[in-house]
Amino acid sequence: MASNEDMSLSFGSEARTYESGRPGYPIQAVDWMLQPVVGGERSIRVADVGAGTGKLTRAAVELGAEVVAVDPDPKMLAVLREHVHGVPTFVGSAERLPLPDASVDAVLLGQAWHWVDAAAGSAEAGRVLRAGGVLGLVWNIRDEAVPWVARLTEIMHGSHAEQVLAEGDPLVAEPFGELEAEQWRWTRPMNRETLLAMARSRSYLITAAPDDRAAIEVRLETLFDEIGAVGDRVVDLPYVTRAYRSVRP
Repeated sequence: MASNEDMSLSFGSEARTYESGRPGYPIQAVDWMLQPVVGGERSIRVADVGAGTGKLTRAAVELGAEVVAVDPDPKMLAVLREHVHGVPTFVGSAERLPLPDASVDAVLLGQAWHWVDAAAGSAEAGRVLRAGGVLGLVWNIRDEAVPWVARLTEIMHGSHAEQVLAEGDPLVAEPFGELEAEQWRWTRPMNRETLLAMARSRSYLITAAPDDRAAIEVRLETLFDEIGAVGDRVVDLPYVTRAYRSVRP
């Protein structure tokens, strides 16, 4: 089995699959994370860290923020630039941000904080945030209260994010205090192609041995037949988006 580090750096090899298979974030969730820093005369400056192909970047731009995108994988950032024009991109990590001190109003991480060393990542976010700035963390988690979705997870294997969040809320460290939390329930219409892309974009499948990956895909095909995801027919995949925020003193 691949290590957590290998998994965390695996997505670039499937960057286009990630882009087509992964959902975006509800605009309400991103707006909620940014609420502590909106309302001034100037637009807010946001660092999307672990930006990937820009799913969270797009929502922040839509809300009027000036965004810089940071990710450890240049292949992911290349796909981001194809879909989100005019956003500066930088190779870096949450633990080593290529940004000046006190240079942004918000540091956001979508589907990423579970890969981060909480103490080092919190310290770096605190360094680049202005006083009163916000650290926002968000995850899209499939709603496994729905039986076929629970079967989907069993076939694909639970992700590192799902395992971490099952144990409770994420951890942050100084200079941040207690996290506020909110959640939203919604559904994403998906056909067979996008369901397969979602599965293939997950670190477990990307790093699996070829025989294991093939066996998983056979089981996925069987499940998709059973739920009626045939051809272009659409099924609704239910999600719970969990968001957290903490303001820098």
